[in-house]
Amino acid sequence: MNLFRTLRLSGSIGLILVIFWLAVALAGPALAPHPLGEIVDYDVFLPMSSTYPMGTDYLGRDVLSRILYGARFTITIGAAAAIFAGILGTALGIFAAVSSRMVDETLSRFMDALSAIPGKILALVMIAALGSSVALLIMIIGVSYTPGCYRIARSLAVNLNQMDFVQVARARGEGRFYLARVEIFPNMIHPMLTDVGLRFVWAVLLLSSLSFIGLGMQPPDADLGSLVRENISGLAEGAPAVLMPAVAIALLTIGVNLLIDSLRGQAKTATGEV
Repeated sequence: MNLFRTLRLSGSIGLILVIFWLAVALAGPALAPHPLGEIVDYDVFLPMSSTYPMGTDYLGRDVLSRILYGARFTITIGAAAAIFAGILGTALGIFAAVSSRMVDETLSRFMDALSAIPGKILALVMIAALGSSVALLIMIIGVSYTPGCYRIARSLAVNLNQMDFVQVARARGEGRFYLARVEIFPNMIHPMLTDVGLRFVWAVLLLSSLSFIGLGMQPPDADLGSLVRENISGLAEGAPAVLMPAVAIALLTIGVNLLIDSLRGQAKTATGEV
Protein backbone atom coordinates (compact mmCIF):
# COMPACT_ATOMS: atom_id res chain seq x y z
CA MET A 1 0.00 0.00 0.00
CA ASN A 2 2.88 2.36 0.74
CA LEU A 3 4.20 1.79 -2.77
CA PHE A 4 0.84 2.75 -4.27
CA ARG A 5 0.80 5.99 -2.26
CA THR A 6 4.29 7.00 -3.36
CA LEU A 7 3.77 6.26 -7.06
CA ARG A 8 2.29 8.65 -9.56
CA LEU A 9 -1.05 7.73 -11.14
CA SER A 10 0.67 6.26 -14.20
CA GLY A 11 2.96 4.23 -11.97
CA SER A 12 0.03 2.90 -9.95
CA ILE A 13 -1.72 1.84 -13.15
CA GLY A 14 1.47 0.13 -14.30
CA LEU A 15 1.87 -1.65 -10.96
CA ILE A 16 -1.72 -2.92 -11.11
CA LEU A 17 -1.15 -4.25 -14.64
CA VAL A 18 2.15 -5.89 -13.65
CA ILE A 19 0.57 -7.57 -10.60
CA PHE A 20 -2.33 -8.75 -12.76
CA TRP A 21 -0.08 -10.34 -15.37
CA LEU A 22 2.15 -11.92 -12.72
CA ALA A 23 -0.98 -13.47 -11.21
CA VAL A 24 -2.01 -14.70 -14.66
CA ALA A 25 1.43 -16.23 -15.22
CA LEU A 26 1.30 -18.02 -11.87
CA ALA A 27 -2.33 -19.11 -11.72
CA GLY A 28 -3.62 -18.72 -15.28
CA PRO A 29 -3.48 -22.38 -16.35
CA ALA A 30 -5.26 -23.43 -13.15
CA LEU A 31 -8.01 -20.88 -13.85
CA ALA A 32 -8.40 -21.76 -17.54
CA PRO A 33 -11.88 -23.12 -18.21
CA HIS A 34 -10.59 -25.61 -20.81
CA PRO A 35 -7.34 -27.52 -21.48
CA LEU A 36 -4.83 -25.84 -23.80
CA GLY A 37 -5.64 -27.77 -26.98
CA GLU A 38 -9.24 -28.82 -26.43
CA ILE A 39 -11.66 -28.09 -29.29
CA VAL A 40 -14.75 -26.74 -27.56
CA ASP A 41 -16.89 -25.83 -30.59
CA TYR A 42 -16.89 -26.71 -34.26
CA ASP A 43 -17.74 -23.11 -35.19
CA VAL A 44 -14.50 -21.18 -35.57
CA PHE A 45 -13.91 -17.52 -34.74
CA LEU A 46 -17.02 -17.29 -32.61
CA PRO A 47 -17.68 -13.84 -31.09
CA MET A 48 -17.53 -13.13 -27.36
CA SER A 49 -20.30 -14.75 -25.36
CA SER A 50 -21.10 -15.90 -21.85
CA THR A 51 -19.95 -19.40 -22.81
CA TYR A 52 -16.71 -18.27 -24.43
CA PRO A 53 -15.79 -14.82 -23.01
CA MET A 54 -13.15 -14.24 -25.70
CA GLY A 55 -14.64 -16.36 -28.46
CA THR A 56 -13.04 -19.33 -30.20
CA ASP A 57 -9.99 -19.55 -32.45
CA TYR A 58 -9.39 -20.94 -35.94
CA LEU A 59 -9.80 -24.53 -34.70
CA GLY A 60 -12.70 -23.88 -32.33
CA ARG A 61 -10.59 -23.73 -29.16
CA ASP A 62 -11.39 -21.40 -26.26
CA VAL A 63 -9.38 -18.19 -26.68
CA LEU A 64 -9.49 -17.26 -22.98
CA SER A 65 -7.89 -20.57 -22.04
CA ARG A 66 -5.25 -20.16 -24.75
CA ILE A 67 -4.36 -16.67 -23.50
CA LEU A 68 -4.13 -17.83 -19.88
CA TYR A 69 -1.71 -20.57 -20.93
CA GLY A 70 0.16 -18.40 -23.45
CA ALA A 71 0.76 -15.56 -20.99
CA ARG A 72 2.78 -17.90 -18.78
CA PHE A 73 5.15 -18.74 -21.64
CA THR A 74 5.46 -15.10 -22.72
CA ILE A 75 6.19 -13.76 -19.23
CA THR A 76 8.47 -16.63 -18.21
CA ILE A 77 10.58 -16.55 -21.36
CA GLY A 78 10.72 -12.74 -21.42
CA ALA A 79 11.71 -12.49 -17.75
CA ALA A 80 14.28 -15.30 -17.97
CA ALA A 81 15.86 -13.79 -21.10
CA ALA A 82 16.02 -10.31 -19.54
CA ILE A 83 17.58 -11.67 -16.34
CA PHE A 84 20.05 -13.74 -18.38
CA ALA A 85 21.07 -10.67 -20.39
CA GLY A 86 21.25 -8.52 -17.26
CA ILE A 87 23.44 -10.93 -15.31
CA LEU A 88 25.78 -11.71 -18.20
CA GLY A 89 26.01 -8.12 -19.44
CA THR A 90 26.59 -6.71 -15.96
CA ALA A 91 29.24 -9.29 -15.09
CA LEU A 92 31.14 -8.72 -18.33
CA GLY A 93 30.78 -4.94 -18.06
CA ILE A 94 32.27 -4.86 -14.55
CA PHE A 95 34.99 -7.31 -15.58
CA ALA A 96 35.95 -5.10 -18.51
CA ALA A 97 36.01 -1.97 -16.31
CA VAL A 98 38.41 -3.44 -13.75
CA SER A 99 40.61 -5.32 -16.25
CA SER A 100 43.44 -4.18 -18.47
CA ARG A 101 42.88 -1.96 -21.50
CA MET A 102 43.46 -4.88 -23.86
CA VAL A 103 40.77 -7.01 -22.21
CA ASP A 104 38.39 -4.04 -22.17
CA GLU A 105 38.92 -3.33 -25.87
CA THR A 106 38.57 -6.99 -26.85
CA LEU A 107 35.31 -7.45 -24.96
CA SER A 108 33.90 -4.16 -26.22
CA ARG A 109 34.67 -4.95 -29.87
CA PHE A 110 33.16 -8.43 -29.49
CA MET A 111 29.98 -6.94 -28.05
CA ASP A 112 29.85 -4.41 -30.87
CA ALA A 113 30.09 -7.24 -33.40
CA LEU A 114 27.40 -9.24 -31.58
CA SER A 115 25.03 -6.27 -31.45
CA ALA A 116 25.35 -5.92 -35.25
CA ILE A 117 23.61 -9.29 -35.75
CA PRO A 118 19.80 -8.83 -35.93
CA GLY A 119 17.98 -10.88 -33.31
CA LYS A 120 15.65 -12.49 -35.85
CA ILE A 121 18.55 -13.58 -38.09
CA LEU A 122 20.37 -15.06 -35.09
CA ALA A 123 17.17 -16.87 -34.07
CA LEU A 124 16.60 -18.21 -37.60
CA VAL A 125 20.12 -19.67 -37.80
CA MET A 126 20.12 -21.19 -34.31
CA ILE A 127 16.59 -22.62 -34.54
CA ALA A 128 17.39 -24.11 -37.96
CA ALA A 129 20.47 -25.76 -36.47
CA LEU A 130 19.19 -26.78 -33.03
CA GLY A 131 15.39 -26.77 -33.23
CA SER A 132 13.00 -24.66 -31.19
CA SER A 133 12.71 -25.00 -27.41
CA VAL A 134 12.04 -22.78 -24.41
CA ALA A 135 15.69 -22.92 -23.30
CA LEU A 136 16.92 -21.99 -26.78
CA LEU A 137 14.49 -19.06 -27.05
CA ILE A 138 15.67 -17.75 -23.68
CA MET A 139 19.29 -18.05 -24.76
CA ILE A 140 18.72 -16.40 -28.17
CA ILE A 141 16.78 -13.45 -26.75
CA GLY A 142 19.17 -13.12 -23.82
CA VAL A 143 22.24 -13.09 -26.07
CA SER A 144 20.56 -10.52 -28.35
CA TYR A 145 20.21 -8.05 -25.47
CA THR A 146 23.47 -8.80 -23.66
CA PRO A 147 25.50 -6.19 -25.64
CA GLY A 148 23.10 -3.42 -24.58
CA CYS A 149 23.34 -4.45 -20.93
CA TYR A 150 27.11 -4.70 -21.28
CA ARG A 151 27.48 -1.15 -22.59
CA ILE A 152 25.39 0.33 -19.79
CA ALA A 153 27.10 -1.75 -17.09
CA ARG A 154 30.58 -0.95 -18.40
CA SER A 155 29.81 2.77 -18.54
CA LEU A 156 28.59 2.77 -14.93
CA ALA A 157 31.48 0.60 -13.75
CA VAL A 158 34.12 2.74 -15.47
CA ASN A 159 32.78 5.86 -13.74
CA LEU A 160 32.61 4.13 -10.36
CA ASN A 161 36.11 2.72 -10.85
CA GLN A 162 37.47 6.28 -10.78
CA MET A 163 35.73 7.19 -7.52
CA ASP A 164 37.76 7.92 -4.40
CA PHE A 165 36.37 5.01 -2.37
CA VAL A 166 37.46 2.56 -5.09
CA GLN A 167 40.91 4.14 -5.32
CA VAL A 168 41.27 3.84 -1.54
CA ALA A 169 40.34 0.16 -1.68
CA ARG A 170 42.83 -0.39 -4.50
CA ALA A 171 45.54 1.45 -2.56
CA ARG A 172 45.13 -0.81 0.45
CA GLY A 173 45.75 -3.81 -1.78
CA GLU A 174 42.29 -5.13 -2.59
CA GLY A 175 42.04 -7.33 -5.68
CA ARG A 176 39.87 -6.84 -8.75
CA PHE A 177 37.26 -9.36 -7.63
CA TYR A 178 36.82 -7.55 -4.32
CA LEU A 179 36.56 -4.18 -6.06
CA ALA A 180 33.97 -5.51 -8.47
CA ARG A 181 31.91 -7.36 -5.84
CA VAL A 182 32.05 -4.99 -2.87
CA GLU A 183 32.83 -1.50 -4.16
CA ILE A 184 31.39 -1.27 -7.70
CA PHE A 185 28.43 -3.64 -8.12
CA PRO A 186 26.37 -2.49 -5.08
CA ASN A 187 26.54 1.09 -6.35
CA MET A 188 25.19 0.27 -9.80
CA ILE A 189 22.53 -2.32 -9.01
CA HIS A 190 19.55 0.06 -9.12
CA PRO A 191 20.11 1.44 -12.64
CA MET A 192 20.87 -2.08 -13.85
CA LEU A 193 17.59 -3.37 -12.39
CA THR A 194 15.78 -0.60 -14.26
CA ASP A 195 17.56 -1.64 -17.44
CA VAL A 196 16.55 -5.29 -16.91
CA GLY A 197 12.94 -4.15 -16.63
CA LEU A 198 13.20 -2.40 -19.97
CA ARG A 199 14.92 -5.45 -21.49
CA PHE A 200 11.95 -7.53 -20.34
CA VAL A 201 9.62 -5.35 -22.42
CA TRP A 202 11.89 -5.67 -25.45
CA ALA A 203 12.28 -9.42 -24.87
CA VAL A 204 8.49 -9.85 -24.86
CA LEU A 205 8.20 -7.90 -28.11
CA LEU A 206 11.06 -9.87 -29.73
CA LEU A 207 9.53 -13.17 -28.62
CA SER A 208 6.17 -12.09 -30.02
CA SER A 209 7.73 -11.12 -33.34
CA LEU A 210 9.64 -14.42 -33.51
CA SER A 211 6.42 -16.31 -32.80
CA PHE A 212 4.59 -14.29 -35.44
CA ILE A 213 6.99 -15.56 -38.11
CA GLY A 214 6.86 -19.12 -36.77
CA LEU A 215 10.16 -19.19 -34.84
CA GLY A 216 8.73 -19.01 -31.31
CA MET A 217 6.75 -21.55 -29.33
CA GLN A 218 5.74 -24.53 -31.41
CA PRO A 219 2.30 -26.24 -31.35
CA PRO A 220 0.59 -27.39 -29.24
CA ASP A 221 2.22 -24.85 -26.88
CA ALA A 222 1.79 -21.17 -27.66
CA ASP A 223 2.79 -17.76 -26.38
CA LEU A 224 0.80 -14.59 -27.00
CA GLY A 225 2.62 -13.88 -30.26
CA SER A 226 1.84 -17.38 -31.53
CA LEU A 227 -1.84 -16.82 -30.80
CA VAL A 228 -1.84 -13.74 -33.02
CA ARG A 229 -0.07 -15.56 -35.85
CA GLU A 230 -2.21 -18.68 -35.88
CA ASN A 231 -5.45 -16.66 -35.91
CA ILE A 232 -4.38 -14.00 -38.41
CA SER A 233 -6.96 -15.26 -40.92
CA GLY A 234 -9.68 -13.92 -38.62
CA LEU A 235 -8.37 -10.36 -38.73
CA ALA A 236 -10.64 -9.35 -41.63
CA GLU A 237 -13.73 -10.10 -39.58
CA GLY A 238 -12.31 -8.66 -36.37
CA ALA A 239 -12.29 -11.98 -34.53
CA PRO A 240 -11.46 -11.77 -30.81
CA ALA A 241 -9.07 -14.69 -31.36
CA VAL A 242 -6.58 -12.39 -33.11
CA LEU A 243 -7.39 -9.13 -31.32
CA MET A 244 -7.32 -10.27 -27.68
CA PRO A 245 -3.76 -11.72 -27.68
CA ALA A 246 -2.53 -8.48 -29.30
CA VAL A 247 -4.32 -6.46 -26.60
CA ALA A 248 -2.73 -8.72 -23.94
CA ILE A 249 0.77 -8.04 -25.31
CA ALA A 250 0.06 -4.31 -25.36
CA LEU A 251 -1.27 -4.24 -21.78
CA LEU A 252 1.70 -6.24 -20.48
CA THR A 253 4.34 -4.03 -22.12
CA ILE A 254 2.53 -0.78 -21.31
CA GLY A 255 2.16 -1.78 -17.65
CA VAL A 256 5.85 -2.56 -17.24
CA ASN A 257 6.83 0.66 -19.04
CA LEU A 258 4.57 2.81 -16.86
CA LEU A 259 5.91 1.24 -13.66
CA ILE A 260 9.56 1.57 -14.69
CA ASP A 261 9.14 5.19 -15.80
CA SER A 262 7.50 6.06 -12.49
CA LEU A 263 10.16 4.34 -10.40
CA ARG A 264 12.93 5.95 -12.45
CA GLY A 265 11.32 9.38 -11.98
CA GLN A 266 11.16 8.80 -8.21
CA ALA A 267 14.83 7.84 -8.14
CA LYS A 268 15.83 11.03 -9.97
CA THR A 269 13.74 13.14 -7.57
CA ALA A 270 15.29 11.44 -4.55
CA THR A 271 18.81 12.11 -5.81
CA GLY A 272 18.06 15.71 -6.74
CA GLU A 273 18.40 15.23 -10.50
CA VAL A 274 16.47 17.51 -12.84
